[in-house]
Amino acid sequence: MELNETQKTHEQRKFPRQVKVTRSRPLKWFYISLGTLSVGLGFVGIFVPVLPTTAFLLLAAWCYARSSERFYNWLLGNRMFGKYLTSYLEGKGVPLKTKILSLSLLWITILSSVVFFVENIYVDLLLIGIAAGVSYHILTLPAYKG
Repeated sequence: MELNETQKTHEQRKFPRQVKVTRSRPLKWFYISLGTLSVGLGFVGIFVPVLPTTAFLLLAAWCYARSSERFYNWLLGNRMFGKYLTSYLEGKGVPLKTKILSLSLLWITILSSVVFFVENIYVDLLLIGIAAGVSYHILTLPAYKG
């Protein structure tokens, strides 16, 4: 009997990229720790626009792919991050709604910081430069309706 995608366990699903687990035990635990920290920071980045959620989740996927097939499959099968990460890793991009929301929150946060909180012109320019770079990256990602 063939299972549909929602009935499969994380281990039964086929995710992009091959998992190449390191044989070094200390390196394996380092990658698992860094990956777990990255998942946490990625989760916080959902609510704090200055933290790059996608970058942290991609780092976590990379770390887990080198340390634990179980953790890698868990991350890509996660109901909150899985579809988003899998689409990104397969080159499909991100949902158009996510791009619009990300850019809006990014610029609202950066501009309010520049106008109301930061009094140093160099820090203002740095923040605007970072926001411009992140915006460029987001705008150049492929988008799909979803």
